[in-house]
This record gives sequence, C-alpha cells and structure tokens, in this order.
Amino acid sequence: MSELRYLETLHPSWGQSFVMDEVLFESKTEHQHLVIFRNAQWGTVMALDGVIQTTERDEFIYHEMLTHVPLFSHPEPKSVLIIGGGDGGILREVLKHRSVTHVTMVEIDAQVVEMCKTYLPHHSQGAFEDPRLNLVIADGVEFVNQTDVRFDVVISDSTDPVGPGEVLFTSRFYQGIAQCINPGGVFVAQNGVSFLQRDEVKNTAQRLAPLFKQRGFYTAAVPTYVGGIMTFAWASQNDTLSESELGKLTQRFNEAKLSTRYYTPKLHQACFALPGYLDKLID
Repeated sequence: MSELRYLETLHPSWGQSFVMDEVLFESKTEHQHLVIFRNAQWGTVMALDGVIQTTERDEFIYHEMLTHVPLFSHPEPKSVLIIGGGDGGILREVLKHRSVTHVTMVEIDAQVVEMCKTYLPHHSQGAFEDPRLNLVIADGVEFVNQTDVRFDVVISDSTDPVGPGEVLFTSRFYQGIAQCINPGGVFVAQNGVSFLQRDEVKNTAQRLAPLFKQRGFYTAAVPTYVGGIMTFAWASQNDTLSESELGKLTQRFNEAKLSTRYYTPKLHQACFALPGYLDKLID
C-alpha cells in the first residue's frame, strides 16, 4: 500500500511533502481547509489551504521569537493583542510574562482553536483557560479598525498572504494597528521566508513606513518553513525600541525566570542583523 503524503503548495514550482502516518482531523471550515496529521519526524502537524502552519517538533522557535523579542523590548508590557494564533502557541508564551495583565486574541476561525485544543494541546498548554485572556472570534482587520482599546504589544500570527490571511498584509490592517497601539508600543508579524517571498517583505516595509517612526525586520531559522530564514516585521513609534542593550535584556530575562528553548538575550540582540539582500530590498 502506498504511503499517504501531504504536498505543500505555497510556492508554485517547488514544495515539501510530509508522510501522513495518521490523519487526525480534516474538514472544510467556514473559512479554509484544515487538516491535522501525525508525522514520524515532526509529530502532530497542522496545515491550512495547502500550507503547513505548525508542527510539534519546532513550533517553539517561531512562537518564542515572535513573542519574547517584542515583550522583552518593551519596558513594561501590560496589554497584548494577538491577531490569529489559533493554535495557542503565541498565547502560551505571552502569558509567561508576569507584567501582562490582559490579552485579547482575535481569531477568525473558531474551529481552528477548538481542533488545536484537541489535537495540539502542547501548543497552548492550558493557556486558553487563563483568566487574563479575552478570546474574540472575528476578522482581525475589522477588529483593529473598530476597537477603542489600546495595546502595548500587538502580535500578528497570521497565515501567509493567501486566503483569510491575505488581508493581514494590507495597508488597512496596518493603519488599524497604528491606531490601536499605545505610544511606545510595538507591532510584530510573521512575514514569510524572505528569500522566496521577497515581495512580501518589500510590500510590508513600504506599507508600514508612513505609519511608524521605526519599521524593520528581524529573523529566525524555523526548519518547517523551508527556503531560508523566516522574517518578522517590526514597527513602533519609539525609534530606539529595537536597540535594547544586552545587559538590560539579560537582567530582564533572568528576573523573568522564563524557560525557553530557542530565545536568549544574545540571540535577541543579534536577530535584527539582516543579510545584505534583505537590507537592499528594504531600502
């Protein structure tokens, strides 16, 4: 009997495939095609609309870097907005910060949240039960343009700019972010694998530039997201927020007593150094 494989279709002429040892869940939700399966190398894997979203094996890299870089850069983050993040990994990491008193999480697809609670419980580790959480099932673009609440840190944990995630890379979304973020706050977002998705980086840089005093990118290597380093967008009205001193970062990290597997203060400081092709693309 031939093995069942999942072929990722993010890039038109190249992709990666995963052996599906066991399909745990598959459904066409109200918004997208969702499949969760087991793989011997990567553990439990979730994919949406032909694109791998997260795996048990390496999720910690992505979630730690998208969370702890902005939260340790901000002097005292209390209120956090997460756009997307239905698997609960970002929420898990945000709630490790004792200074955080309130988290609003806006996810468009309720079924993603429920299925990840069931089949990817290690991602959230009970975070959805934390009393600091306000879970909102809604469109992220509409939320940021309509809310009266202001946040210290905004994290966009979206899919790639196809399907429901496409609107989270538009000027209207970024305009809403600029309106709902506190002075001195910071916005970060996953921005694709820059070597293969250069237009994504260029467009984001151009759209953020008129709205924030500082905009840029930082990176991390996440094995599941093949094709090079993953790029994270960064924007703030505080034009020195990304220039944290190593000594201060180390002190805050030690005082927080967080358990991390990838993030370190030294890595935090280094991740803002970009390869030449990215610097030229952005400037």
